[in-house]
Amino acid sequence: MADIPATVFWSTRKKERIRAFYQQDLWHYTIARMVDAAVAHGLRSFYGPFGDLKDEAACEAQFRNAFLMGCSGAWSLAPNQIAIAKRVFSPDVKEVLFAKRILEAMPDGSGVATIDGKMQDDATWKQAKVIVDLARLVARRDPELAAAYGW
Repeated sequence: MADIPATVFWSTRKKERIRAFYQQDLWHYTIARMVDAAVAHGLRSFYGPFGDLKDEAACEAQFRNAFLMGCSGAWSLAPNQIAIAKRVFSPDVKEVLFAKRILEAMPDGSGVATIDGKMQDDATWKQAKVIVDLARLVARRDPELAAAYGW
């Protein structure tokens, strides 16, 4: 289960993965196709702009849907959407710290490790690597998150 999410640059660990309207997303099929095509060519996909500049809740829901489908980011049309995009697409601090522990326990990604009573294997290592790599990219532009991530 974890190999496919790692391949499209997302994690099954995120709390946001659970939401009532996930299967009802109007753009579910289209975004999935875009993400798959991008990954097949070694690229990352980005969600398009959200046009209702005043509806921040809907903007966050759409950005979150895109994140859940594997998008790496989103266009922002207005300053208020930048904070939403950062919140949705930046790795959670606790998730990054845990991912770093997985990489430390299994430096080359082989074998099995137990962390906090849970088994970690090559599939979770791949996900941890994706999370840490993304966190490094984010940290380059966000000193506050860099410090929180431990860099």
